[in-house]
Amino acid sequence: MRNFDSNVQVMKYKVLREVARHSWAGEEIFSVFDDIAAKIVKKGEPSTSCCIYKDRAKVAERIKIALGGNKNNPNIIEVIDIVCDECPEAGHVVTDLCRGCLAHKCAAACRVNAITFGPDNRAKIDKTKCVECGKCAEACPYSAINNFKRPCEKACKADAIHMSETGEAEINNDKCTSCGACMTQCPFGATVDKSYITEVIKLIKESENNTKYKVNAIIAPAFASQFEDVSLGQVVTAIKELGFYNVYEAAQGADVVAYKEAQELEEKGFLTTSCCPAFVRYVKINYPEIAPNISSNLSPMAQLGLILKEKDPECVNVFIGPCTAKKAEIRQDTVKDYIDSALTFEELIALIDSRDIELESLPEDELDDATGFGRQFARSGGVAEAVCEALKEQGSDFQADPIACEGLDKCKMTLLRASKNVLKNNLIEGMACSGGCIGGAGCLTHSDKYRVVIDEHAKEATHKEIKEIVEEIC
Repeated sequence: MRNFDSNVQVMKYKVLREVARHSWAGEEIFSVFDDIAAKIVKKGEPSTSCCIYKDRAKVAERIKIALGGNKNNPNIIEVIDIVCDECPEAGHVVTDLCRGCLAHKCAAACRVNAITFGPDNRAKIDKTKCVECGKCAEACPYSAINNFKRPCEKACKADAIHMSETGEAEINNDKCTSCGACMTQCPFGATVDKSYITEVIKLIKESENNTKYKVNAIIAPAFASQFEDVSLGQVVTAIKELGFYNVYEAAQGADVVAYKEAQELEEKGFLTTSCCPAFVRYVKINYPEIAPNISSNLSPMAQLGLILKEKDPECVNVFIGPCTAKKAEIRQDTVKDYIDSALTFEELIALIDSRDIELESLPEDELDDATGFGRQFARSGGVAEAVCEALKEQGSDFQADPIACEGLDKCKMTLLRASKNVLKNNLIEGMACSGGCIGGAGCLTHSDKYRVVIDEHAKEATHKEIKEIVEEIC
């Protein structure tokens, strides 16, 4: 079994692997729903819900997500209602700290008479009356009343998740940035990203061994942190064995973007970066006054896709990375002509294992297309460092004063200062995930040590100047 952070990912991996296995075989997935569910949820094993039948029903819903999810829902992130039924009711609750006091300040503070008292004189909240104002919690001298938030709500810094009338999580698509933070925090795996895994298999199969068209893999530099038990060269070999014609580093596109953003920063005087689609969407939704200062450049993924399509208009480009928001980005009008599909690292490992490819026994292939600066885009601070390097290589006298923000909550504070014209910095590097791309929702595992891993990966790049890459591929 592969290394993952949680059993939620293990379940997701099993579903993706089996769906991929049947897709390679050319089988109609809807005809083997029961077979896949029975293989994943076996008789005699402990149930994770009330019974084996509900467990299999949940797997069936996960299979639908693996097939692309609800086509009528434009969001990449979906909620599986049957899975989202285990959390206690959100809102204000009375805890065991309630002492059943005589004062009853909580009831006095409640203007809708939602608080009653039992035989033990302890407070109870009538949820049919409560308006969640929090006055009772403020009044309690023992802090016995807490405002309980479900994990997905806590995780969503874009305030895009709320509870529906029937109790399940509901996503406001107008606010959602597709960052996937809710996915990583839901203990039951009720929030899931739609998969393009069967679409990618179809693209590979219909290329007829890359004779009709070439299928390229564009892999994000964060992959250096994800495969600890094998070499990166072995992962590259595995991707080619899946049927991809070639593997390119998205860091190449990052070098080009850094070079262009350095020029744009000097022209505009103030800029926010374009590499993180979740951050860009967050800015456009919540700080439209700053939107004109978002870099007009494509993301590294799209930039490299553009370059590859210019060289071979018939090629197909598939991005592989840690980011769920990339799946939304590839649908944008400015990107869809350059990137044909996208996978996460979770989907990549499921794809590899669906073909029974033994990573550990593979020979190593080489991947050395970019500078260390481009590779450092994978972690917070790396984009800003690359832009400063590009300014230096261009001989510019412009003094960049960058600030790197990781996590939408920290981005919010910086953007708020910028919107009020009190931010001293002239370059905002925004990353929706903690740590940057290495904290993406599509990663196999997450760790603080991955920043060091990325820096080591960057040092191994033989290309030392961004300008060298730009001149070579543009």
